[in-house]
Amino acid sequence: MPATTTRFLSLDVFRGLTVCFMIVVNTPGAGATPFAPLLHASWHGFTPTDLVFPSFLFAVGNAMSFANARFQSMPTATVLAKILRRTAIIFLLGYLMYWFPFFRVNETGAIVGAPMGETRIWGVLQRIGVCYGLASLLVYFFPRRTVIWLAVLFLVGYWLILLGWGNPADPFSLQGNAVLRLDRWTIGDAHLYMGNGVPFDPEGLLSTLPAIVNVLIGYYAGQTVQRVGKNYESTTRLLLAGAALIFLALCWDAVFPINKKLWTSSFVLLTTGLDLVILAALIYAIEIRRWNRGNWTNFFVIPGKNPLFIYLLSELVVIILAMIPVGNGENLLDWIGTHLFQNLAPGPAGSLLFALTFMLFCWSVGWLLDRKRIYVRV
Repeated sequence: MPATTTRFLSLDVFRGLTVCFMIVVNTPGAGATPFAPLLHASWHGFTPTDLVFPSFLFAVGNAMSFANARFQSMPTATVLAKILRRTAIIFLLGYLMYWFPFFRVNETGAIVGAPMGETRIWGVLQRIGVCYGLASLLVYFFPRRTVIWLAVLFLVGYWLILLGWGNPADPFSLQGNAVLRLDRWTIGDAHLYMGNGVPFDPEGLLSTLPAIVNVLIGYYAGQTVQRVGKNYESTTRLLLAGAALIFLALCWDAVFPINKKLWTSSFVLLTTGLDLVILAALIYAIEIRRWNRGNWTNFFVIPGKNPLFIYLLSELVVIILAMIPVGNGENLLDWIGTHLFQNLAPGPAGSLLFALTFMLFCWSVGWLLDRKRIYVRV
């Protein structure tokens, strides 16, 4: 994503908020179960944590509305090269992050190369890259009305695909859904996420289809703010659109459950609706009412200037800490959470304190980069 500007501070704050919250929910301290709102829904349902990743995609769309404006003056070949290059780099970074540190210690204590045949192919950055690329191509080649109809087709078509190719008895179950069936057929179990007890990737190939809509709605929300301005009209439009999407999501939930791991179409409508409402609230508070005493917004603008880098940093530091043994079968990451933060604040409070501390560490790196005017772009 490109560097932020001061023209639309509310968009910058939204992006930074998303990055900070993503780090908090992704890195709870060991030794206690986090507070319930900081956990993903086990399957069907919704928690505040489930809003984080779709909000990141929404923010990608916001950034696209600024960056892609320059495409109008470029040759089509140049535009395609830029989009494909950015898509490939983001996807590759995600793949390398899951392959990192590229080696492992086997049963005999020898260091051997980590096999690519067991590396997760789909994932968070991979989905961001693919959704960015496809959304950019859609808004570049097609008029707005056509893109809207395609978005509707993606959401309805995904619903029908899950119904038609999933387990007839329960097409929305963990082991009976079409997302898992397609991933197993195309890449096999060894390349899938194992965190659900069975091979299943919540960022699978098929469920990327509705996720494109999160980016598209973020894109058109950014365009609306730029075109209409930072005023009551843009706030009203965003609020009305958000309320309508939330209403449709809750209605659709009756037959197509809200489910983050399947990235159901009702989940897309709910999350984009909430994002529109949050963005409208930020515009009202920051741009219209000027509630920025103490310049609190600067805290969130800083991580919003290097979002992908800070996210990657947070993930890699966790991987490195988890590789360092400290005895008794513990690693350094778990030891810090259990023996330090749980002693400071036992229970979920200690887990949250660890997450906030780690987020502030990542934020401090972003602050140093901002001081040196270093902005990592792809």
